[in-house]
Amino acid sequence: MPYLFGFHVDHSVVIAGYTESMLTAATRADLPKRDEVPSWVDATTSQSLAMLRNVGATAATIIGYGPADTVTPIVDILTPHFDQAGITVRDALRVTDGRYYSYLCDDPACCPVDGVPFDAVGSVVAVNAIVAGQMALPDRAALVASIAPTTGAARDAVTTATQRAHERRDTLFAAGRRAAVIRAGKKALRAAVARYADDRVLTDDEVAWLSVLLLDYKVRDAAWRTNDANSSDLALWTDITRRVDPALAAPPAVLLAVIAWRTGLGALASVAIDRALDADPNDPLAHLIDHALRAGIPPAALDSQATPTTSAENPPSTDQK
Repeated sequence: MPYLFGFHVDHSVVIAGYTESMLTAATRADLPKRDEVPSWVDATTSQSLAMLRNVGATAATIIGYGPADTVTPIVDILTPHFDQAGITVRDALRVTDGRYYSYLCDDPACCPVDGVPFDAVGSVVAVNAIVAGQMALPDRAALVASIAPTTGAARDAVTTATQRAHERRDTLFAAGRRAAVIRAGKKALRAAVARYADDRVLTDDEVAWLSVLLLDYKVRDAAWRTNDANSSDLALWTDITRRVDPALAAPPAVLLAVIAWRTGLGALASVAIDRALDADPNDPLAHLIDHALRAGIPPAALDSQATPTTSAENPPSTDQK
């Protein structure tokens, strides 16, 4: 699970879905507070069942991470919901202090009362995952921090550069109208993709210029179409999401979410969408991707949308945020 989510899971409930013998989807949620359990169970069950149906899963494993007094009531409530929905619960587990305990297996040779110890770091599974290029950060907070906004002098430099970029964009618009802005955006995108493919990064002025141009939905559509599932594009949008003026983070964070989603990094996609919605709670594309992630819809479902625009009739103002 740490290598599926990209971080070591704790104080959480994980639902893993299976189609025949293949693991096809997994979702994670923080354990609720005691007074939030009823509403949490309703929401989690609905979301998890939708995800399982969308991937054609017929079975699931429920895993609770945390102390017994917190996990057991949740697992006891969740398990019947899945059974009633026609999803076979293969096992329900609790993970506590490096051991797992089964709620469904009472064979002491298989699942002893004092739990089964396991090594989440040095096991064969972990080694194989690392060799395959997967990583597991210490916790979800570390994953959030990996795309958090820069601070200090680095932030100040981009803020100043963003002011210059707005002035430059206004001048360009006055001279060539919107068509000139779109051409400049596509040119900046091509240059950025080439830069990161060569293991180099953009300057502060280049980050600011691209972030201002991405506010036009036509430029963001162009970025969507050229967003490939490769490490250099992932590095590109990760870097820009971190360095961009936080008020302009929605477009690059959404693009980071899309490429993370397409490369199987669902947890990174989720925290990137959180960044996007923090910057712009009304961003339609961020809401679209957020819904798709929560429902377990495969990323190929959006490939048919050549131009996932926010609104062709009313494009967002390039002055917003």
